[in-house]
Amino acid sequence: MEIKKILTKENISKDLEDADRYLMHTYSRQPVILRKGRGMKVWGTDGKEYLDFVGGIAVNVLGHCHPKVVIAIQKQAQRLLHVSNLYYIEPQIKLAKLLCAHSFADKAFFCNSGAEANEAAIKLARKYAKEHSGQEKFEIITALNSFHGRTLATVTATGQEKFQKGFEPLMPGFKYVPFNDVNALRSAISRNTCAVMLEPIQAEGGVIIPSENYLKEVRKLCDENGLLLILDEVQTGMGRTGKLFAYEHYGITPDIMTLAKGLGGGVPIGAALATERVAASFQPGSHASTFGGNPLVCAAAIATLETILEDGLLIEHCARMGKYLINRLEQLREDYHDTIADIRGKGLLVGLEINKDGAPIVKACLEKGLLINCTAGNVLRFAPPLIVEKKEIDHMVDVLEEVLGR
Repeated sequence: MEIKKILTKENISKDLEDADRYLMHTYSRQPVILRKGRGMKVWGTDGKEYLDFVGGIAVNVLGHCHPKVVIAIQKQAQRLLHVSNLYYIEPQIKLAKLLCAHSFADKAFFCNSGAEANEAAIKLARKYAKEHSGQEKFEIITALNSFHGRTLATVTATGQEKFQKGFEPLMPGFKYVPFNDVNALRSAISRNTCAVMLEPIQAEGGVIIPSENYLKEVRKLCDENGLLLILDEVQTGMGRTGKLFAYEHYGITPDIMTLAKGLGGGVPIGAALATERVAASFQPGSHASTFGGNPLVCAAAIATLETILEDGLLIEHCARMGKYLINRLEQLREDYHDTIADIRGKGLLVGLEINKDGAPIVKACLEKGLLINCTAGNVLRFAPPLIVEKKEIDHMVDVLEEVLGR
């Protein structure tokens, strides 16, 4: 048994060396190789078990390897993996219908990621504006501290210099204003503005929640100035906030909405949804994606969405567990008020702001079999699968308390 453990450690060390040698260093990775997952748990190649409160960063909404998603992928893989979008694709049609039936939208475009979905939204907004308002309409206003992706256009749309550094010159046509500041937005509108692009909640920016009327005022401002409203729901969509889409909390609808992450339950798929009026600006040749909406990923997304929608129970569960999680963290703050600065979130997208670097806490939790994430340097972000239960939240908080106590 002892020899087997030594051999396993040597193999893991060799795999990590190979990773360092052959993979581009685009991520700060934790020193663990994950190979299996079920529900709320994942296991490393060394057999160690971890409770997952990262959830693939809001991707694994149904947990790891949910039976309905796995079966849907298996069946579709036996039937048809890929065909070109030059032909109609049965699961793609069904998924588009489902998404439109449960949202403000009339049309859907499918791609492979959130960045691609936002890229499509940017192109659609510009094309619509040029067709309806004139060639000078190209500028999009986004928020400081936002995050919209890593392509050249979406990293430019992202209002954080740290993601843009080294990629200059950036794409022209973007302007930034403080989030949750309607007056700043009003002042930024010019004769060139065609759209406003916002996350309903700034997730990557530290789980920043807007005031109750902010998005209503933004919607009104867009209507008064003939601007499109684009909502990036890549991280907030698919039940994450206790509603199917976060815009439902605020009593408004956008003109364009982007989705990804949780949409496929673990497979790579993104979507840009739009009203009929706006979507009409995309015609054959306007935009495309070779793998976008292929049969396999659409089958997985259908299974994911149907499971989320089933009786509305999972979304209600998410809302309850989100309140329970925030309540437990509030209890933790009573003992660690010198360390914990703020707690904020909706549903199961929750941020715990601390007054120190969060990276050592993430590492210490990993050592204790708990996966958590830190964003914005000092915000511990919790985005567990929507299936999380109270006992798992309790365990997470207990581990976090032990780590903070050290």
